[in-house]
Amino acid sequence: MTTSSDLNQPLGGNTMPRFGGIASMMRLPVVNTAQGLNAAFIGVPLDLGTSNRSGARFGPRQIRAESCLLRPYNMATGAAPFDALQVADLGDVPINPYSLSKSVDLIESFYDEVLAHGCTPLTLGGDHTIALPILRAVAKRHGPVALIHVDAHADVNEHMFGEPIAHGTPFRRAVEEGLLAGDKVWQIGLRGTGYASDDFDWPRQQGFTVVPAHEVWWQSLAPLMAQVRERIGPDHPVYISFDIDGLDPSFAGGTGTPEIGGLSVAQGLEIVRGCRGLNVIGCDLVEVSPPYDSSGNTALLAANLLYEMLCVLPGVPCR
Repeated sequence: MTTSSDLNQPLGGNTMPRFGGIASMMRLPVVNTAQGLNAAFIGVPLDLGTSNRSGARFGPRQIRAESCLLRPYNMATGAAPFDALQVADLGDVPINPYSLSKSVDLIESFYDEVLAHGCTPLTLGGDHTIALPILRAVAKRHGPVALIHVDAHADVNEHMFGEPIAHGTPFRRAVEEGLLAGDKVWQIGLRGTGYASDDFDWPRQQGFTVVPAHEVWWQSLAPLMAQVRERIGPDHPVYISFDIDGLDPSFAGGTGTPEIGGLSVAQGLEIVRGCRGLNVIGCDLVEVSPPYDSSGNTALLAANLLYEMLCVLPGVPCR
């Protein structure tokens, strides 16, 4: 029987290497297999699918570096993930920086192996293209999943510059490939300018619930998440995909396609914390581009959101 003393723990503040050593997520052990893990942080340093400002390939590295400030216990929610889950950092997927199509295949294969061990992946992106191969792997194991998608953009383009796979197309392809349960998909924070008046209509036609950012300005999103939990239910597998540009660029400017008028940090936290009680089987946090935020604040926010995702996984106790 596994006890809390057998589980990996983030290094304490008095023992961690302050200004040197390997930067792992939350100072957890870096391992090369998901065997024996309940959950794992995984970096996908890919930005070959970006259409505006590149740099998201450096996201996993800086998110890990900023995560050195995180502690194991969630003071707000009482969640204590390291009391019950064996968690580690699996390092980065070895993508091909010269080929997007080959990288997509490499990502899918990597996640096939992780999921085969019953390990829940928490992904540090990387641009949003990576959601497609991850969802392909997830659907093999769980079938069509519910999706909670936080983003400024719907990412349902038919193509981008003639290409079927890019960071603006993953959820169009996911629908076409039967990876999503359409009536259990929520897209929250959509906004900005578009190419046509019906840019957000296609998701609605697939059964998605679309929540534009301007409809929830200055509002708590706790009531919305209560609706999400009721609609999805406690058993259906749920994937969380959080594009950091879902938040307003005043909070998270280090991203490739910023849009004004976005969600607040508090609303982002409400969305993730509102997923507690759902059957969350995987998560990602994407589109952090460190070159556009030298302060590190965007990556710090991303690290905290990933920790909050860990805190809502099934089996995490509160104390």
